[in-house]
Amino acid sequence: MLILASSSPRRQELLKKITKDFIIIVPSVDERLLDSSIKAKDMALEESRIKAYEVFSKHPDDEVLASDTIVLLNGKILGKPIDEEDAIRMLKEEQGKKQIVLSGYTYLSKGKEVSRSVSTAVYFNKLSDEQIIDYVKKYQPFGKAGAYGIQDEAGLIDHIEGSYYNVMGFPIEDIKKHLPQLGKMLL
Repeated sequence: MLILASSSPRRQELLKKITKDFIIIVPSVDERLLDSSIKAKDMALEESRIKAYEVFSKHPDDEVLASDTIVLLNGKILGKPIDEEDAIRMLKEEQGKKQIVLSGYTYLSKGKEVSRSVSTAVYFNKLSDEQIIDYVKKYQPFGKAGAYGIQDEAGLIDHIEGSYYNVMGFPIEDIKKHLPQLGKMLL
């Protein structure tokens, strides 16, 4: 059985585009415990490994897929905003700039490990304070790295270079390419 090691509704929704045959087990991992010596660009991949191994250690006869996504702006990680004020601050910082969205994913099964990182450049539009405040009030982006969801029709993003699904937090094109056993692509 394939186990998605994630509590993210977006990852669950996106994995259904590849396969319907999976269950969810949320890993009990404190991501804040990662060694501070890990480079920002490697953080998502390392977090996906920790999540996958935590679930796999309890379900060694199954397949486990875990993922993590970070947003880098000028080399600094933008996490999930803690409240409305933090979301507004982040979006003001991002507006008019390019950022990098990195998703790491790890797949484990008996005798097999696939760990990969996928990068997408996201170019923000210049935004007014009013646009930012309206977005935060309407979409409540508190569970989203960088304080936004690319799927929100809000005019934040000018364009991207790379995978749209990666920016959503789960690079299904890359997963499908490197893990063809997960099922037939339904896109």
